[in-house]
Amino acid sequence: MVIDTSSPDETKPAANAEPELRGPVLDVLRTLLGDFQERDAVLSIFSQLVARNADLERRVARLGARFKPSEQVSTAQLVLFLDALMRRPAPPAPEGEASDEYAALVAADDELRTASGIDDGEDDDVTKLRTPPPPRQPRSPTPPAHLRRVDNPIAVPAGQRACPTCGGDRQCIEPHVTEVIELLPPEVIVRRDIREELTCVACKGEPVRAPAGETVVPNGKLGLGLVASILVEKYLDGLPLHRQRDRYRRLGLDIAVSTLADQVQWCTDLLQPVWRALLAGIIDARVMHLDGTSLPVQDSEAAGGKRIGALWGYVGVNAGEVMAAYLYVSSGKKTGQRPNERGPEDILALRTGLTVADASNLFDASFARPELLECGCNMHARRYFVKALDAGDQRAALPLAAYKRLYKIEHEIRDLDDDAKLAARRARSKPVWDQLAKWCALRKQHEPPASKLGVALRYFTNHQVALARFLDYGFLPLDNGIVERLHVRTALTRKNFLFAGSDAGGERAAIAYSILGSCRLAGVDPREYLADVLPRLTGRIRLVDLPSLLPSRWAAERAAASTAAAAAAQG
Repeated sequence: MVIDTSSPDETKPAANAEPELRGPVLDVLRTLLGDFQERDAVLSIFSQLVARNADLERRVARLGARFKPSEQVSTAQLVLFLDALMRRPAPPAPEGEASDEYAALVAADDELRTASGIDDGEDDDVTKLRTPPPPRQPRSPTPPAHLRRVDNPIAVPAGQRACPTCGGDRQCIEPHVTEVIELLPPEVIVRRDIREELTCVACKGEPVRAPAGETVVPNGKLGLGLVASILVEKYLDGLPLHRQRDRYRRLGLDIAVSTLADQVQWCTDLLQPVWRALLAGIIDARVMHLDGTSLPVQDSEAAGGKRIGALWGYVGVNAGEVMAAYLYVSSGKKTGQRPNERGPEDILALRTGLTVADASNLFDASFARPELLECGCNMHARRYFVKALDAGDQRAALPLAAYKRLYKIEHEIRDLDDDAKLAARRARSKPVWDQLAKWCALRKQHEPPASKLGVALRYFTNHQVALARFLDYGFLPLDNGIVERLHVRTALTRKNFLFAGSDAGGERAAIAYSILGSCRLAGVDPREYLADVLPRLTGRIRLVDLPSLLPSRWAAERAAASTAAAAAAQG
């Protein structure tokens, strides 16, 4: 703590004024008290207050980190932290051998600050910090061109139609058109499938009837559009089945929750082959990502009636293709505990090649295999430095500034091909990374392991090889963000329906999240996809045809067909 009673608005003191007292608050107080008779008693009381204040600051920092909506630290904030760090009075340099170590730490700070380039004036955030933006003016969104236009004629009231000059009827010249975005209420309809039936009048032969309309189950009473909406609204929009029942009641359809649950079960049962094909494609992908999230499961034998299961998310990335799959596990262990259940270690045993994951000890045995190459998640490494900064350690601003530069470079080179991206990383990112690694190695030697910064330094240095893997492959991402962002939707919907009703419910949730997550990554409308794919799955389908039903390939085929149709129309 530093005592500084000066104000930025005050003028500079005169040359003969008493010097300003700066330094730790207890040292300043000792100087002020001098030979005061009750000096020891005052220092004892004040030291207790300082300790109490420090404890309260740590608690406030922990609460702030807990409820912090984002881990983002802007460039402007980093500039402020770095300036404060550089202005802070430096402790006296030690003597002897320790002086060389101290000089190395100071030099590492300066080198990392220079390598990060966070205060070189290139970033617009610094200008925004010093130049407040103009007040934001509210504006209405422009109606999108692709939306259907519905005319709404508005006539002039009868009392205003006559001309006030001559009394005659005024004629319409050109109507004034204003476009307003409106919502037509959804409507539940009854689709009447009128099936044509033919017979031979001449010989009274065997009649033929048109095929039945498409439903999820044979002779079902709910159409594909309705069933697809039930699945999407539960697992993508986070609308539990009880709330869906209330919604359909307002639309004039009273449907039991058990019926809605049956539709979810039948739908996920039909999608199982696609889910298996997704998982097989991910295991063979060029890069595989994995990360887990919890899923509470109802269990009458467990304490509180619930136990914690897990949803393991896997994302496979090939050139131009991304797919996602979830696997439900009834416990948080690395291997499956039930028949035919596969945990992360079981899946990694089937995998070879580049695999991106955080540094969980659940993966240690798997990554011991030389054919499985571990790639670290720099998002996790950065997160520990964010926690240190939130706890008040301004030194964490230096590694965060370096990460800011690394992610800025990634943003600038994201559209390059793999070879050009790798060359850019080696030319631009590697110098920053090398300075960051040097700084962490030096700081770790002098930082208490239990401190927030010590934890961040230990994580970085212990997993430095895996974290630096992106410098060796142009197609490898800097972090595991693609699967962590996939978890966001899972977490939001899980919060609404609270828990899965059983292990079977957890498995159905995994299938639904897999299909919807893959649609999201492929930019596919899930309702449109389900309405097209579910009827194909109701009949017999060959294994060789399953890959074409994956959302990414389904979207590619639709785009190719649309392009071909447009070319044929023009030709």
